[in-house]
Amino acid sequence: MQIVSSIEELRSIIKWWRGEGHSIGLVPTMGYLHEGHKSLIVKAVSENDRVVVSDFVNPTQFGPNEDLSSYPRDLNRDAALCEEAGADVVFHPEPEEMYDKGNCTFVDMDSLTKGLCGKTRPTHFRGVCTVVSKLFHIVTPDRAYFGQKDAQQLAVVRRMVRDLNFGISIVGCPIVREEDGLAMSSRNTYLSPKEREAALILHKSLEIAEGMAKSGEQDAGKLISAIVKSIKSEPLARIDYVELVDAETLEPVKTVKAPILAAIAVYIGKTRLIDNFSFCPEAQ
Repeated sequence: MQIVSSIEELRSIIKWWRGEGHSIGLVPTMGYLHEGHKSLIVKAVSENDRVVVSDFVNPTQFGPNEDLSSYPRDLNRDAALCEEAGADVVFHPEPEEMYDKGNCTFVDMDSLTKGLCGKTRPTHFRGVCTVVSKLFHIVTPDRAYFGQKDAQQLAVVRRMVRDLNFGISIVGCPIVREEDGLAMSSRNTYLSPKEREAALILHKSLEIAEGMAKSGEQDAGKLISAIVKSIKSEPLARIDYVELVDAETLEPVKTVKAPILAAIAVYIGKTRLIDNFSFCPEAQ
């Protein structure tokens, strides 16, 4: 396995792979990898001849006063996980490699990015779309792999690929959880032991609403109320948002008649965590 830091070197490797007729998978990450990321890499390895994992803390998707400087980083640890999972290249560029001085071109979106996380992080998805587009142009993958935990990001990337005719298959992969149900996240490392215990309220609250939906409850307001009531029972939790939206358009719904996404963002202490579940009434 190779660790590559320059776009030119990576493109040279990609050119060689293409000349050999290899299919290519891409797993975009911000590093500090965990078992959730590993599951994406393993999936990519199973479906492609060669796999690139990007390990890049992208500055353009962080807003003012967010955790860019404190976001955890450990390239050696990441490289070991990638090699164990079967990746061929870890792409680890510096910000100056990805964004030239005076860079003034971005990729943005009008609709899917306004709600959910976009409400309180208005520039976040412009940064996501821009860096993912750049990675797609550099790696030219056949398939790219994203986790369902970042459900809004997955929907945004799928729409961007469709709208801009990238010709790449976007593969969504299931949320990977700790044994006690907490969704794996690099930001879990910010939590104190007491906060880590409190964070379990996210998954517990979603389970309540998911159980109601599976039992036939179609009133989105009642499902949201159940989630809110449960989260508010935890003193260390502060709600950013709790929403039920259409799974494709991400527009809020009043009744559960088509595939939906129940998405939440909750502060545990100073740490903002997200979680979700998807539900399709036709599958019940």
